[in-house]
Amino acid sequence: MRMRRELVGICDMRMTVELFDSIINTSQDCVFWKDKDRRFLGVNQAFLDFYGFESADVLIGKTDEDMGWHSDPEPFKQDELRVLAGESTYKVPGKCFIRGEERDIIASKRPLYEGNTICGLVGSFVDVTDVLRRQNRIEELQLVYSVEALRKYPYFDKLLDETSIDEILDPLTGVLGRAYALDFVHSLIASGTPFSFSILDLDNFKFINDTFGHSSGDIVLKTVTKALVEYTEGYGLVGRFGGDELLLINLRDLDYTDKHKFFTELYNNHNILRHNIYFENGAAYIAATSGCATFPYDADNYTDLFNLIDKTLYLGKSKGRNCYIIYVPEKHRDIEIKKLVKHNIYTDMANLRKLFDKENNLRDRLVNVIPFLSENLHISDLYYIDTNDRFFSLLDESVTYQIGDISGLVTNDIYTGSSLAEIEKTCPLLCIALREQEISSVMIARVGNDVVTNGYLLCGVTRDMRIWQENECALIFFLAELVFSAIHSRGKDLR
Repeated sequence: MRMRRELVGICDMRMTVELFDSIINTSQDCVFWKDKDRRFLGVNQAFLDFYGFESADVLIGKTDEDMGWHSDPEPFKQDELRVLAGESTYKVPGKCFIRGEERDIIASKRPLYEGNTICGLVGSFVDVTDVLRRQNRIEELQLVYSVEALRKYPYFDKLLDETSIDEILDPLTGVLGRAYALDFVHSLIASGTPFSFSILDLDNFKFINDTFGHSSGDIVLKTVTKALVEYTEGYGLVGRFGGDELLLINLRDLDYTDKHKFFTELYNNHNILRHNIYFENGAAYIAATSGCATFPYDADNYTDLFNLIDKTLYLGKSKGRNCYIIYVPEKHRDIEIKKLVKHNIYTDMANLRKLFDKENNLRDRLVNVIPFLSENLHISDLYYIDTNDRFFSLLDESVTYQIGDISGLVTNDIYTGSSLAEIEKTCPLLCIALREQEISSVMIARVGNDVVTNGYLLCGVTRDMRIWQENECALIFFLAELVFSAIHSRGKDLR
């Protein structure tokens, strides 16, 4: 009571002690006042609550250093000395320990006068730790959706009344988190709102992470999702299902023609897919495989709808990725996912060897494995390039070209190309032959060892921008080894 009277007297304020108590102790800020030696004279109730003190007796007459509140008390001391010299401070950031935890605060202080003489200081501070942590989360979050943008949808309009946007959005990409994206889908189904639902899987994302690091993988995810949000703005939302799988919820394009246009423009928009993203340690080609179905026309419940987009996604993967499949009942109704999933690579190699060993003549051996390769790689023919630089089909003897040396193209054991651009520059005659055979994406395996090259196996597809997978490359490489072994065991090649 005496100290409160002293402060009232020091401030020369005409108020009763009771009125002072009422004002100071209803403040949510932590308020304190000190003498000219920086020793505490008193504090308000918020201050006591913040530190967990029952009364001010534990700190009266002590300084901040005596209380041990700061890991580095000197900046606070200098700040208060400036105030005692006549300077006021406002919202100065700092840190203090409370119950073993260092908290962020902002403090304001001003001098107290008795007459014209400074006799102490008064200050207040607030704890901003949680605010700063939340701001840091938001700054780290790629904010691609605003509250206003999400409130356009009834589900989110209601949800945002009780849930913060940073909880709704995926912390890395800023698109809808999995739970909220799927809840949104359920809400559309419950309300009978038609929409197209797609799952998009980034191709070779594991390779990007393993080769360039997870930070580069994060760059890819953030870049692609931001571009997808811009592409679907006004009629759809993007969510992250998990890892490199994304969800597209499209309320505009419902019939096949519109969906086909949506995906055609998406895949031809090189700001989103089918382009290189550069990192400090290299660059990666970005492509994706998508599966799509529409509620309620393809399925009238969530389980069936998701099964359809899962099925079409796997179908796209089995066709070589970097493509989209729109569910069409007449084409896709009877497709089973278990038939689309690749066998274990070692099982495929064993089966390939069995087929290869059934024939004696080397050319017959290769012809015998083509149906197996056709089923697993979705190719229609297998080609060979011999040591005389002759390119020919194993199924059609009339297909033969003289193409020149391709060793400058296949510098390693395996070459894959999603287009003919590099081949046109390095091996123009081979490029002409491939175009005449309507081949746009190729995989070439060298038949040889460290010393000698006996030729090359080549397979290709008509579709441009096919992404050849590791298991597919392994299969052709294994076949090249079988061919090399057969040539050297018999002393002759395919000529």
